[in-house]
Amino acid sequence: MKVGVVRELKAYENRVAMTPAGVMAMVRAGHEVYVEHDAGRGSGFDDSEYVAAGARILPSNEDVWATADMIVKVKEPLPPEYDLMREGQIIFTYLHLAAEPELTRKLIERKSIAIAYETVQPADRSLPLLTPMSEVAGRMAVQIGAHYLEKAHGGRGVLLGGVPGVAPGRVAIIGGGTVGTNAAKIALGMGAHVTILDINADRLRYLDDIFGSRVETRISNEFEIANAVAQADLVIGAVLIPGAKAPKLVTAEMVKRMAPGSVIVDVAIDQGGSVETIDRVTTHQDPVYERFGVVHYAVANIPGAVPRTSTWALTNVTLPYALKLANLGWKEALRQDPALAKGANVVSGHVTYPAVAEAHGLEYVELDNVLR
Repeated sequence: MKVGVVRELKAYENRVAMTPAGVMAMVRAGHEVYVEHDAGRGSGFDDSEYVAAGARILPSNEDVWATADMIVKVKEPLPPEYDLMREGQIIFTYLHLAAEPELTRKLIERKSIAIAYETVQPADRSLPLLTPMSEVAGRMAVQIGAHYLEKAHGGRGVLLGGVPGVAPGRVAIIGGGTVGTNAAKIALGMGAHVTILDINADRLRYLDDIFGSRVETRISNEFEIANAVAQADLVIGAVLIPGAKAPKLVTAEMVKRMAPGSVIVDVAIDQGGSVETIDRVTTHQDPVYERFGVVHYAVANIPGAVPRTSTWALTNVTLPYALKLANLGWKEALRQDPALAKGANVVSGHVTYPAVAEAHGLEYVELDNVLR
């Protein structure tokens, strides 16, 4: 198979979908790998490293799209790439289609094979291709929040760890999954007072076991969220429903009750966001805006700020699945691997993931019907 690795077009997205080590594995499996010129530079990989691993360098994004049977990316295709997608071409990347109606329509129209990292799901219901980026985003969310709490950056001038004789800052984390757990680790390490809210009592028991009395746990409901948000210096939105839009859990009225200069970091923004007052996606170039005196951070590709770490972490988990798609072809790979089949969102003009169909009012078609 001809495998293409393109340079990401999203603003300040410096990750790349495959390291030279991944290229070498692909080439040794008998495949051809085409890498766009300077695709890896943002992550510290020079073209010469890809060539040494067996890749061929192509001069442009268009050249790679035109050559490859499978495009391996980090983020969803952007409008300049829509017309480069073609029938039967595999697109293996983070898609988050529930929040992308135009891209969803284009994938249907182009009859591409769109397989989303974020919905690949084994029988244990884990999300192995989302987990490493959720770990990065969760840890960074606290660093980001601490930065914007500084007065010079629009915050209320709170040090999360406090000092002797002064209370620490308060962090409310909505969602106790991978993002929330990693955010809690960093917030606790900084010395903050941490509250985690989740709808799953068993998950809260687990978090209580690993963090003990250092963390307050609360069942997530409107009453508890409102109280936690009102008291927080930093709110982190860490809610995920696989493949679906994030629910709006933090209302505008809750935000109005926050102290001026408080900060909200919504990690769920790539799935539409869980905060009502976050109504647009921001970028690393212009990451924040103020609403009701509260600083809002809504960057959809948080791990893109640390591309070296993120690229290695991402390739570690995506490469085995990419190899399977290349070795077997997409139809046989989806037949043989139920976890990978869960990643199939749009296939040959049909929406094959229920939450995406529901989000856009489109017809849902069982994958098995498409694979026949």
